[in-house]
Amino acid sequence: MRVLLIGSGGREHALAVGLSADPSVDFLAAAPGNPGIAQHAELHEVKATDPAAVAALAVELSADLVVIGPEAPLVAGVADAVRAKGIACFGPSAAAARLEGSKAFANEVMAAAGVPTARSFDCSSVAEAKTALEELGTPYVVKNDGLAAGKGVIVTDDLEEALIHAEACGKVVIEEFLPGPEVSLFVVTDGTAVAPLMPAQDFKRLLDGDEGPNTGGMGAYAPLDWAPADLTERVLRETVEPTLAEMRKRGTPFTGLLYVGLALTPDGPKVIEFNARFGDPETQVVLALLETPLAGLLNAAATGTLAEHGPLSWKSGSAITVVVASHNYPGVPRTGDVIEGAERPGVIHAGTARNADGALVSAGGRVLSVTATGADLAGAREAAYALVDGIRLDGAQFRTDIALRAVEGRITL
Repeated sequence: MRVLLIGSGGREHALAVGLSADPSVDFLAAAPGNPGIAQHAELHEVKATDPAAVAALAVELSADLVVIGPEAPLVAGVADAVRAKGIACFGPSAAAARLEGSKAFANEVMAAAGVPTARSFDCSSVAEAKTALEELGTPYVVKNDGLAAGKGVIVTDDLEEALIHAEACGKVVIEEFLPGPEVSLFVVTDGTAVAPLMPAQDFKRLLDGDEGPNTGGMGAYAPLDWAPADLTERVLRETVEPTLAEMRKRGTPFTGLLYVGLALTPDGPKVIEFNARFGDPETQVVLALLETPLAGLLNAAATGTLAEHGPLSWKSGSAITVVVASHNYPGVPRTGDVIEGAERPGVIHAGTARNADGALVSAGGRVLSVTATGADLAGAREAAYALVDGIRLDGAQFRTDIALRAVEGRITL
């Protein structure tokens, strides 16, 4: 199978590792890729959000399957352009990707499908936002309606801060706060059949103890030994299957990866958000534990044959990833700093590049996702932080408490 992977971040490096390990893949290309992905794939300089350019590259490479990593190309219609060339594509259409591209649309679909989620209001002015915030009360949850790279949400007890965020975003969704531990569940689907992956938990705040600003994610781990045994089954029944049915009913079936962000509330799991692609950094830990060949699974979803695909198999043990971010992230990150110790197994490249001298340098906010597995979560955690200790990046930021509460048994439902 000839595969073209679209994207340049940590999620795509993790996908490249998984795709290249699949015996059915005899050629892997990536566009635009990064230095880590270059260890597994032939790189091509194509703008990921240009549908015509991506489709043309897929034709040029005689690709059998195109895998789209990030959300922006999906919302831009890249999957549509690829499929129009008769090439299988893992990723939803632009119409279906609105589940991530518009929080208001996702809430509309969930309401129609009867999916358990938070009460919410769509607001286009500060006055509307203020009314909604006062109605729902604290903690205030304000979400940018459009794509925001995982940083468009604030949760605060400060009404003024909430209103400032609403004004900066323009169109927002104000939601009721959902208490309880958060869980990410990835579901591979061809629009009807589903193949749920292993639930994971990520860490959105920059600093230890869930302090500091929201980020795109500072770490993750799996599996979740503390989660209810029937969690996946219940979410499929109450959330995923009704959502997919509603999307089919609208004439915009969702195919690809449905990311279900959940809060495990006292009333059961409720949806915080949908994404239309693999999450980052959860992908790094989920794929590290997946034993089933990845390309065959994604191709089954892309070709509508997922029901014929066998059950997924998983490695024993646990996985953890710790994100190493650049100076000033999640603000405007400092880039161009030389990185040492990053070209080792388990170190996933997210925001890296080569400088004129060929040295590896930082090129984004989240620079690396340092990933390790172990016989148990404590062992995986120790191995991941040992890898982190071997990395040198001036001004680097990383959390020291990823998965610590789970290891110590301090997560309660």
